[in-house]
Amino acid sequence: MRRADRLFEIIQKLRGGRRTTARALAEALEVSPRTIYRDIADLMASGVPISGEAGFGYVMEDGHDIPPLMFSRDEITALVAGARLIRAWGGVTMARAAEEALIKIEEVLPPDARAQARAVEIRSIAPGMTDALRLLLDRVETAVDQRMRLRMSYTDEGGAVTGRVIRPLGLWFWGKVWTVVGWCELRNDFRMFRVDRIAALAEMDDRFRPEKGKTLRDFYLRMEETEGRRLQDR
Repeated sequence: MRRADRLFEIIQKLRGGRRTTARALAEALEVSPRTIYRDIADLMASGVPISGEAGFGYVMEDGHDIPPLMFSRDEITALVAGARLIRAWGGVTMARAAEEALIKIEEVLPPDARAQARAVEIRSIAPGMTDALRLLLDRVETAVDQRMRLRMSYTDEGGAVTGRVIRPLGLWFWGKVWTVVGWCELRNDFRMFRVDRIAALAEMDDRFRPEKGKTLRDFYLRMEETEGRRLQDR
């Protein structure tokens, strides 16, 4: 978690006059109590009205709030719609984060903009999304983020099952289907795999480093070249 995000979370947890200990904040934010002490000191030095001390907990005076965010009507619609889309179609972690984002967006908006956000009538329904697929998306996303090689059993469109080892580079959403873009060590080339066709998945202990010709940037360049050739052939 970025430090700016952590400071924001501390303020959120202290709002409403709730006394909270540094240990409780540290456990919630997965950092050490010493880190919380430093963050609290910095917030107090910047003018945030927090009182308390180590061992007794901290509390923030009522009336303090984060300055309202200024968004246009279209921007509010886009933010709310996007968060609702991820809440419906994302993995467990993404869906939870989208829900929290919606709450935070509404909390920091001025009253008129808050009403606009609540009035956005754009919904997303995901009848094909299962709990198992959500958890699988979380695992793939973590592997992309941490550059963890994946060993998987994959079923192609024709029903054939193959074992693959890939370097996951990114997740793409195609409307109803998620695919993972990766470097396939079996084919020695880039491949895209539908996440819902992954029959079995295992994270490997060794992590990969970016190599020339095998990065996501290289994949995009390959796509641009392929599309350029297609346009010339027309």
